[in-house]
Amino acid sequence: MLTILLQAEAGEGSMMPTLIMFGLFFVFMYFVMLRPQMKKQKKEQNFQGSLKVGQRVVTTSGMHGRIAQVEEDGIVIETLAGKLKFEKSAVSREFTATRFPEATEPKTK
Repeated sequence: MLTILLQAEAGEGSMMPTLIMFGLFFVFMYFVMLRPQMKKQKKEQNFQGSLKVGQRVVTTSGMHGRIAQVEEDGIVIETLAGKLKFEKSAVSREFTATRFPEATEPKTK
């Protein structure tokens, strides 16, 4: 009878390390995968919300142009081929400051 109780207690106690390992695994996955992805997504949403007329941008498909209009549901980009309407989520990065620094710096004369 005593051996059955000892085996039952040993069986119950062996489940705790497994649960702790699963818990540590989920915490690790949160900090390694989920949290950086959420930060990146938030930064991208802030960028897309701050688009202004006159900024030179690049779309996710590689189209370069200048923002001609900012609308609630998208933006109009002026390219050499004409004006094209895109979703705000299609803009991947801004080129105004990196490629055309004279457009962002105030002229002092």
